[in-house]
Amino acid sequence: MFTAGQPYGDLVDHLTRTTTLTTGEATRVVADVIAYFAETAEAYVLRRHGELRAAGLTNDRIFHRIAAELPLRRVAPPELSLRQLRRMVYG
Repeated sequence: MFTAGQPYGDLVDHLTRTTTLTTGEATRVVADVIAYFAETAEAYVLRRHGELRAAGLTNDRIFHRIAAELPLRRVAPPELSLRQLRRMVYG
């Protein structure tokens, strides 16, 4: 995916020099981190809703929790109401 001379190749090289990660493992870690930070607010809401539902939480608790988590994201989206969060999940 990433190699020296390509975007993030230097980060992969750094990780392989400073950790016990192989090049393949470091490449996967970098790709996972980039994907995590590229996740849109809507994708985050949908993913977290599914995770919290699977953990047995009710929608009332889920949407309050997601609303509290969103501002803590690396690039926080604009503040969304509980109604806006519900619409992301249920349309």
